[in-house]
Amino acid sequence: MQMKPYFIIHKLRNMKYYHKNIIAIILSSLVVFSSCKVEPINDPNNPGLGPISANPTLGEIQNLVTGIESGMRDNINFYLDDAGVIGREFYRFSTSDPRFTSDLLGKGTAVLDNNTFYITNPFAARYRVVKNANILLDGLTHTTATITDAQRKVGKAYANTIKAHELLMVLNLEYDNGIRVDVSNPDALGPFLTRAQSTDEIANLLNTAYTDLSANAAAIFPFSTTLFSNTAGEFAKFNRALAARVAVYKSDWNGALTALTNSFFNLNGDLNAGAFYYFSSAGGDQLNPMFFPPNSSGEARVAQPSFITNADPGDTRLSKTPLRASSTTQDGLTSNYDFFVYKTNIDKIPIIRNEELLLIYAEAKTQLGGASNFTDAITAINKIRNAASLANYSGVVSQAALIDEMLKQRRYSLYGEGHRWIDMRRYNRLNTLPIDRAGDDIWVQFPRPANE
Repeated sequence: MQMKPYFIIHKLRNMKYYHKNIIAIILSSLVVFSSCKVEPINDPNNPGLGPISANPTLGEIQNLVTGIESGMRDNINFYLDDAGVIGREFYRFSTSDPRFTSDLLGKGTAVLDNNTFYITNPFAARYRVVKNANILLDGLTHTTATITDAQRKVGKAYANTIKAHELLMVLNLEYDNGIRVDVSNPDALGPFLTRAQSTDEIANLLNTAYTDLSANAAAIFPFSTTLFSNTAGEFAKFNRALAARVAVYKSDWNGALTALTNSFFNLNGDLNAGAFYYFSSAGGDQLNPMFFPPNSSGEARVAQPSFITNADPGDTRLSKTPLRASSTTQDGLTSNYDFFVYKTNIDKIPIIRNEELLLIYAEAKTQLGGASNFTDAITAINKIRNAASLANYSGVVSQAALIDEMLKQRRYSLYGEGHRWIDMRRYNRLNTLPIDRAGDDIWVQFPRPANE
């Protein structure tokens, strides 16, 4: 009998959320895989899936949104470690689990396992958020709470934007394996789509959401979000930023530029403006799982040495990889530099930033070609270089040279944010990544989880 995920939505616990003095109930979903249908266990102290979907109150809708945004952070460290280690940005040293330096790096005969934490955890976490977003869609459809039609529409647009983001993260790991996009009915899951079909469906989700967000730009969500903005018109800019990312993954260069025009892209703006995962030390909240103090041993993230040796002299982005007091070695790998992108355990982690948008702009302009587009690309590249205390670009002005320069700037500007592996794969350059040990492998994608 086919194995299908069955979701039970339950309240997890109270927590102080995103530095605010409010107590919110975190909603999560438990994924249980069974060969036969499993009925939900009713909890008299907590509402189940039915009441939330059928006619939720505004308070229950707010709790669901709070749970969605908290769930987006769950296991984000595994996703970033997966992309960062395979992309040879950093090593993840762990005395408790050698698979970070064996499986992920293809040591010897090691291969990626389809039934272990580095794929099952991020996969399940992202689909839990998708499931909760689907419940939010149902709840907004059926609620009799006092909300306007515009609020109902933009609330659904919020849910579809989140779904698109989470599905894209799953697809980034699964790549040619494709993903399920239609998981609204756990008893009748949609098929696995091809990579191209999956990317198109993600783009469609974003575009559908944007239509409602832009048509009701003045509307305020019927809930509060800390993700970007409570106003539909402003949240639409976040939606378009994600759409620009998807467009370059599709090699849709004109589409990327159009999306940027309607995003928070600002050629002269703050490079760190954008949307983030937030963390805090408040009781019940999450700490930034990507933070390790400098000179950590046992459990540590350390820079792959070529990040330092390949940098231009004076590049201030090397502050992300400070020199350790002493080198550290594990499993035949050695580094003298820490991965120190996040300076405290409550630092926020980017979802998407203006710095990435400038680089998307430079990429699209370069790919479209022509003197005028090359000039625009160099203007954006120089904004990035100057922010890192580097002089203006003075290399060859050609498409090939500017692609090389754009990828280099993405490497240093977006270090540790989950892009390098994807970028090298997009440009068929995985074979240019450094091999850390003789016989190591560079993986193209993760296997589909065994329970799928």
